[in-house]
Amino acid sequence: MITTLGLTWKRRGRAILADGSDCIFDVYEAVIVWDGQLLRIPIDEADSDPLVGMSLMEGYELTIQAVAGGTVVLNKLPTI
Repeated sequence: MITTLGLTWKRRGRAILADGSDCIFDVYEAVIVWDGQLLRIPIDEADSDPLVGMSLMEGYELTIQAVAGGTVVLNKLPTI
């Protein structure tokens, strides 16, 4: 997916996994449209299905039906 999208490599990242092992990975940069605005975000390379980072959903309510074919709804919360 990274190659297909032509993402720009930025740096190496390091994480400690749940089993205590170290993981070194590449970090890329992408520009996305989020809530009608362009955002420049880091993309961590991983050998898995793509995930949306929790920080991207700051200020939103996420509702998930945890069944096969269930719906996923993301609603912007009102500002206080």
